[in-house]
Parts: sequence; C-alpha cells; structure tokens
Amino acid sequence: MRPIGFSTGAVAYSDFRRALVLLAAEPVNCIELSALRFHEVVPLLDALDTLDLRRYQYVSLHAPSTFDSDQELFLIEQLQRVPRGWPIVLHPDTIRNLEAWRRYGSQLAIENMDRRKPSGRTVQELERAFEELPDATMCFDIGHARQCDPSMTEAYKILKTFQHKIRQIHVSEVNTASQHDPISFAARIAFREVASLIPSRVPVIIESRVTQPEINREICSVAEALPEYPPVREMTKA
Repeated sequence: MRPIGFSTGAVAYSDFRRALVLLAAEPVNCIELSALRFHEVVPLLDALDTLDLRRYQYVSLHAPSTFDSDQELFLIEQLQRVPRGWPIVLHPDTIRNLEAWRRYGSQLAIENMDRRKPSGRTVQELERAFEELPDATMCFDIGHARQCDPSMTEAYKILKTFQHKIRQIHVSEVNTASQHDPISFAARIAFREVASLIPSRVPVIIESRVTQPEINREICSVAEALPEYPPVREMTKA
C-alpha cells in the first residue's frame, strides 16, 4: 500500500492542530504541515516541538505560496528550523534569491504549478528551475498537471523526466478556479493512466478540501486513482 496522508490545510484551513486531531483516527501514515500563508510560518515552526507526530512515517512542510521579496530572506532563515529529514515544498514562481535557497539542497521539493502561474507548469519550465537548483527534489502535483493538460500528456512527460527527483505526490481535483476539490470519477480515471510511473514508495499527500466525514472516502478514492500494481482495492481504518 502506498504511504498516504493529508495536507493539514486541506482538513482544517489554517489550523494545523485541529487537522492533526481530525486525522488521529484515520488510516494515514504521512502528513504535510501546511503554512501556505506567510503569517502561518512562525506559529507553525514555534509549535513543532509540541506536536506528537510519532505515528507518521513521513512528514513534510509546505512553504508559503506567496510572499514579498523583502520577506524572502526572513522566510529562508526561519525554514532552517525545519528538521533536516523533512522535505520543504516550494513553488518555483516564489523564488527570487536562488543563492540563498541553494543551501537547502535536496530538502527543497519544487512543485509543478497550475495554469495560473507563469512558470513551473511544463517539463521545459521545470527544467529551468532545476538548472538553477540542481540538488532540489520534486513534489509532483498530479491535479495541477491534469488542469494544465487534461490529456495527461504533460503529466506523463513530467513523470518520465523527473521520476528520479520525485519526493512526494500531491493529489486532488484542481478546479477551474485552481482550488483543490475531492477527486471526481473522471480524475480517478485520468490519474490511473500515469499511476504506474509513480514509484510505490513515494508518499501521497491529499490536498482535497474535505470535512471530517469525507476524509476516509477521499483516502479510498485516492487509493483507487493511484493504485500499486497489483491495484489496491480498498482501505479501512486501523
């Protein structure tokens, strides 16, 4: 069974403690601590020593998706408080000070972007990012890839080109407003087209915005959309 879990921001908007409570009884063994808004970073980092994350075999942290140029160096310094074993997911369009970000090496996981963004959407755009940050790894967002190219051709190209760099997967249905919804039947079918290119050891992080009663159903939907081989048919609570 693939390692699977949630982004805290998908389960409880801007409230990582509440998200951890809601996920406590669910069959997840991975977690992404979300600090998508700049003001969330310091409170999350200050709280790390107080969080019981022992049940999770994989933990990552999502850096803010937008910040001003005069906030960048502060953010880079603050993120040094993230444990070295945790990937830091970063949007490539936010990067200005390349030299300062290079200190994170393979801890950085560059994410492919949705169609709103000016870069990071295609193989060619991602290659430019990795030329500047050659040691960085990747967070492959399959929902972003499908939104940019519903045929899944670009998703296939990204996976074939950067498979050796992929550190984690983001999964959701990315709607026309670039928001993360529970995955539809059509998305499940599309995701299955490229699932065989995703190594089974790579953690899957669900970004679908769900309520507590919907958590387990979304886990099952994602397990169907990204099966191992042979396929995983269902998932039950531990």
